[in-house]
Amino acid sequence: MGKEMNFMKGEEGAFFDTNILAYAFDESDEKRREPCEKLVKTGFQGDAVCYVSNQVLGELYVVLTRHVRRPLSKEKAAVIVSGLIDSPKWNKINYTHLTVRRALADFEMFKTSFWDVLIAETMRDAGVRTLYTENEKDFKKIPWVQVMNPISTLHTA
Repeated sequence: MGKEMNFMKGEEGAFFDTNILAYAFDESDEKRREPCEKLVKTGFQGDAVCYVSNQVLGELYVVLTRHVRRPLSKEKAAVIVSGLIDSPKWNKINYTHLTVRRALADFEMFKTSFWDVLIAETMRDAGVRTLYTENEKDFKKIPWVQVMNPISTLHTA
């Protein structure tokens, strides 16, 4: 079992950033799609404890309909996002006004994207440390986040 599968049922679990979810459903990039799709399937099958936030669900719809090389129809993207929402196997978490307040302070301290810091604070509220993302550079600035990039080997190949 590879490094990307180190969070199995019964453990803390992992949060999925928008880019990993988008690659899992993006048919225009097979190299990135394969490892991401494999991880996302573990969540739907209940073989791993997986987390996603309302922020990421909204971002995913926009990315799939506007930002991938071959955008999906609004209907297909809605089905994908609704599948995550409706799945009892995926843990949905959200932020509060206090999470936003902490993110505002962190944003200045870590000099990274506000939206990334908001994800990190949302994870912290839920007790989740592991994050699957392609955005290693920004999230590695945040000390309580353990960054896992399931497609990092593609950049060195």
